[in-house]
Amino acid sequence: MSLGQQLAPHLPFLRRYGRALTGSQQEGDRYVRAALEAIVAAPEEFPKDVDPRLGLYRMFQGIWSSTHPDDWEAREQSSGGEAIARARLARIAPVSRQALLLTAMEGFTVEDTAYLIDTTPEEVDRLVSEALEEIEKQTRSKVLIIEDEPIIAMDIETIVRDLGHDVTGVAVTRDEAVALAMEDRPGLVLADIQLADDSSGIDAVKDILEEFNVPVIFITAFPERLLTGERPEPTFLITKPFQRSTVKAAISQALFFDQTTVPAEG
Repeated sequence: MSLGQQLAPHLPFLRRYGRALTGSQQEGDRYVRAALEAIVAAPEEFPKDVDPRLGLYRMFQGIWSSTHPDDWEAREQSSGGEAIARARLARIAPVSRQALLLTAMEGFTVEDTAYLIDTTPEEVDRLVSEALEEIEKQTRSKVLIIEDEPIIAMDIETIVRDLGHDVTGVAVTRDEAVALAMEDRPGLVLADIQLADDSSGIDAVKDILEEFNVPVIFITAFPERLLTGERPEPTFLITKPFQRSTVKAAISQALFFDQTTVPAEG
């Protein structure tokens, strides 16, 4: 099997990581493209003594670390998400956010993450704690949950409240989701794809976004259906079944890059 064939199954998830790291589909894909170009240009430099997925992320990390996020200041154009993130990034070391995303969202072990960012497992644990504390401090908001499975909805609600956010409501259908959003505007939406009456969480989100901008995290058992590269894709995507730490990381990142966050009361 060629190197390209070995890497292909992992590309959608590397793109997910790139988008979560940068807060932008276009920017994240730019880094992924640069990593692939580096592999094609010098395949002999691709790590041979590790799993192909680990080697792929290692190549991506090399590209990312060579372009520090502070370079955003020099760009002539940047998205609203990037603009609001600059102030926050000034208070959070980029490596802390990488450690958080690699462990909580991408599912790498502490040891693998240490390899990817050139540090020790003990330092990875410290960095993850640091990132969560700082991001949570900066991003308190109100959250709408769109989920038709009661147990999953309760679990998500607990996670959201544990992070210090308020829950505006839990919707089980498209119409209910839109009504709740209009009644009490959320600063974040967590949306399942398939809802109780066979309506679509994607359609519910589209309806809400026609009224106002809000960051969205989609939840699905089939992330590859949304990570096609052929249409606008969600920046934040959680795979079912999910880990609590994954949901926490996605919420923190979505609010971290958002410029329209509605503060929670109190």
